[in-house]
Amino acid sequence: MSENERLIHASVEDVFAVLTDGWSYASWVVGASRIRDVEANWPQPGFSIHHSVGSWPLLIDDTTTVEAYEPLRLLRLRVRAWPTGEGIVEFEATDTYGECHLVMRERTAKGPAALIPDQVIDPVLHLRNAETLQRLALLAEGRKP
Repeated sequence: MSENERLIHASVEDVFAVLTDGWSYASWVVGASRIRDVEANWPQPGFSIHHSVGSWPLLIDDTTTVEAYEPLRLLRLRVRAWPTGEGIVEFEATDTYGECHLVMRERTAKGPAALIPDQVIDPVLHLRNAETLQRLALLAEGRKP
């Protein structure tokens, strides 16, 4: 399992405003190229974002579904990008003196990607997720008055 953490100079509320805006995912999730639809009850468990990953003309259309949601604390997602597979991504937030300490965990769950040993895939996920958290931080910090 890959784990990244970052102190974001914004409130937990501002970070969760970005995390729970399904339409924003293509602007901060590395690899997401577009959002095709966000189900009305997102981010409630069982509801999905319909997204595409990759670059044209090699786009994969799939979904990201909420597995668990605790407002202002936790968001756990099942991310699909078949035929490569599925992963579980979790964001856990803690208020730290008015700023947000955010931990992002990711692991492969199903499919061909799950056959890659952790010691091979985790460094790649770690680098990608560091950039993802950087982009998320910029959006959340930009929300400050």
